[in-house]
Amino acid sequence: MSDQQANLEWRDGAVPVSTRFDDPYFSLENGLAETRHVFLQGNDLPARFAPGFHIAELGFGTGLNLLTTWAAWEAAGMTSPLRFTSFEAFPMNASEMARALKAFPELAPYAARLVTAWAEDTTLATLNGIDAQVVIGDARQTLRKAQFAADAWFLDGFSPAKNPELWDAELMNQVGAHTKPGGTIATYTAAGFVRRNLTDAGFDVTRSPGFGRKRHMTTARRLP
Repeated sequence: MSDQQANLEWRDGAVPVSTRFDDPYFSLENGLAETRHVFLQGNDLPARFAPGFHIAELGFGTGLNLLTTWAAWEAAGMTSPLRFTSFEAFPMNASEMARALKAFPELAPYAARLVTAWAEDTTLATLNGIDAQVVIGDARQTLRKAQFAADAWFLDGFSPAKNPELWDAELMNQVGAHTKPGGTIATYTAAGFVRRNLTDAGFDVTRSPGFGRKRHMTTARRLP
């Protein structure tokens, strides 16, 4: 298997776990509920949805966050496409993605469209109904080259203890540089060095109640 692909094992036959980082792709308790709590509620969504709203993400993984947000966008009555840009270093293949997303039957119509588009082109160039792009490669290099300022960020890399590169000061500075003033971030982790890096990157950082057994998570707002 290529070094640029996800290396997986399956827990209970349903939850993909990265053997590279020894970390599951989503909560073993309820991945969908965790995504809604951490990334939607953590960014005050869907209340902030508006035409042209742009979400950026570190760590595309299974695509669960995209699907959850896409469904919430349409449920909120938004008629223009959501813009969603994600950065992923180690993409899984389409069959692995399909297997993982079977855990979330309420998202099945969206998942089927995602998996089909992913099999055709991992940049999601052929995915209709959402203005989505996945940038494959090391975000420490690829984000620097990007030309956007997001309204909200989902920071969903593997655990900072196991994948510190995706949470380092330089990359958090790039997140800050690619966030609109007043834009927000949310992440499941409350690691001290992550919070410090976000503060140094120009964010007002808050430790918030976490999901399930996680006592805390982090939310932040980009200062003017």
